[in-house]
Amino acid sequence: METLTINLSGGRLDQLKRMAEQLNIAPADLAQAGIDDLLAHHDEAFTDAMERVLRKNAELYRRLA
Repeated sequence: METLTINLSGGRLDQLKRMAEQLNIAPADLAQAGIDDLLAHHDEAFTDAMERVLRKNAELYRRLA
């Protein structure tokens, strides 16, 4: 397993800590769960949106190349 360090503004860090406390888990575990959820559900929606944008702007991208 690798380690990732992220910078959070004080307000965001406070929110993360409060929410983790409410769930009775460590802030790092809450962050990990959020990342896991994002990665698990993100792929299909992101791919659909990306393909739609690429098709819509294909001519513009061709001209800019």
